[in-house]
Amino acid sequence: MKHPLIVLALMLLSLAPVCEGQHESFLRRSELIVGGGGMGYIGDLNEQSALGIPRGGVLVGMRTRFDNRWAMRWQLAYGSIASPDDDVIVLRNLSFRSTLWEFSGVAEFNFVPFGNGSGRLWSPYIFGGFALFHFNPETSYIDADGNRQWVELQPLHTEGQASSAYPDRQPYSLFQLSLPFGVGVKFWAGKIFSLTVQYGFRKTWTDYLDDVSTTYVEPEAFGTGADGALAQQLADRSGEVVPGYVNAPGIKRGDDSLDDWYSFFDISIGINMETLFGWMHKTRCKMNN
Repeated sequence: MKHPLIVLALMLLSLAPVCEGQHESFLRRSELIVGGGGMGYIGDLNEQSALGIPRGGVLVGMRTRFDNRWAMRWQLAYGSIASPDDDVIVLRNLSFRSTLWEFSGVAEFNFVPFGNGSGRLWSPYIFGGFALFHFNPETSYIDADGNRQWVELQPLHTEGQASSAYPDRQPYSLFQLSLPFGVGVKFWAGKIFSLTVQYGFRKTWTDYLDDVSTTYVEPEAFGTGADGALAQQLADRSGEVVPGYVNAPGIKRGDDSLDDWYSFFDISIGINMETLFGWMHKTRCKMNN
């Protein structure tokens, strides 16, 4: 697609009133938002901190104001999460990193009237909605040549997924749903720009953001061949801390009673869409007249 902004503008204009004067236009009530911040992870490898190790994230989206209290935000975010094992469980010696794509739709409620003509320059708000996200946990190891290699964990089935010995453990999907919710503050910077600072949690329905959930399994569950040997090596890494140490099958590797969470702190700038695309709207009105 050579001109995505022009295509986006045409789509937006198709939703707007034909001409000014009918009611406040869709473009005037909407903003293009861009921003960035940090993503965090809470799960089996990080039970002590609300943020874990923050990693960078960026976002682009659109906010449409229904009135001075309510708005809807559609957003695409990209970032990463990661964590080594908790300090209190050094012997387990597991770690991961994962890129994370998220498409979300959330409703925002302003605690005080906020918007063009409201006279308010700032407002705290809360938000909540739904999101679809994609993740892909990886970990690193040192190969036979002494080089560090990164490998995707889901295909290795490190907890016996897809093994006949564990028919109740199926491979987890890398696409999942989450429930985003949080708080923020909005500021007006003139009639064209706005500034938003927000922090939100994502409640998920998967315990495998980190590839850790249930128990250790016997070596036979990994099969034969190079992938099986690598899966066995990365499923139980306690021997790297205490040489010769092996966790017996059935010993707890993670806590499957609690699903994993992730969070996103971001600062974003909103640009009024009438400023960006209003010239196309006016051109259409002249043509219709």
